[in-house]
Amino acid sequence: MSLMRSLNRALSATTGLQVRRAAAAPPRPRKTAAKPGKRPTPVYRCPAPVDLATDRLLREPVFIMSPVRSGSTLLRMLLNAHPRFHSPHELHIRRLEVDFGSRLSQRAMSALDLERGDLEHLLWDRVMHRELARSGKDFIVEKTPSNAFVYRRIRDCWPDARFVFLLRHPVSIARSWHEGDPDKRTFDEAAADALRYMRAVDNARKGITGGHTLRYEDITAGPEKEMRRLCAFLDVDFEPSMLDYGRKDDTQVVKGLGDWRDKIRTGRVQSGRALPAEGETPEILRPMCEAWGYTS
Repeated sequence: MSLMRSLNRALSATTGLQVRRAAAAPPRPRKTAAKPGKRPTPVYRCPAPVDLATDRLLREPVFIMSPVRSGSTLLRMLLNAHPRFHSPHELHIRRLEVDFGSRLSQRAMSALDLERGDLEHLLWDRVMHRELARSGKDFIVEKTPSNAFVYRRIRDCWPDARFVFLLRHPVSIARSWHEGDPDKRTFDEAAADALRYMRAVDNARKGITGGHTLRYEDITAGPEKEMRRLCAFLDVDFEPSMLDYGRKDDTQVVKGLGDWRDKIRTGRVQSGRALPAEGETPEILRPMCEAWGYTS
């Protein structure tokens, strides 16, 4: 007779109870590893209007949402020439991340109602406010193209943010992206890669209400008209100095952080390239051309 059976006979006779083998514990769920180079979107809260005074230093930041090679550097130069707007080179704030050094630090921050996403938003806000404070101006303008991929976080981080959407003919975008580094990407590869940004900007336009849309071709053809419209949207007076933003050197136009070529360095708005001829639009870009009104 086994030990378990003998023990149960004795227990049953004296207490009416028996011992049973515990069921095997269910397997613990495995943590799904994030894709290489990517971290899952962290938890964060959206500050209520009453919390903005303590949670954010910036007031009404302006974000230019545009695909790559769409004229965002030109637009930021024009805005930066306004006495009330400071528009530095691309800041790539979405890549500024924080982490907890220990579980205890995580518990401490959670007790303050601060999760990892909240701490990142505080960092983003502080970095941009520092740059604005150093400029002595009133509002900051940020134009990193990849911001369009996280437009929801930016909108949630700054509920009072203002958004400017800058569009350009999709074929012109693809050509410029290819010409920027022809050894790195063929035209077809440039078109496919740039299309990711176009779709992100298109999603942002649909997901954000109250924004203002500009076209690169309209800015180069009639800069004063477009800047007057933009200033009206941003609730500031138009300044003629915006149209002659001044010649730039290497300290103001940084390679890899926006357009750094001779055309942008001249200090004045230059004519844009001719629009693609009929039949030059590859199949992959036709839906976006139609969505943005670039049809022959």
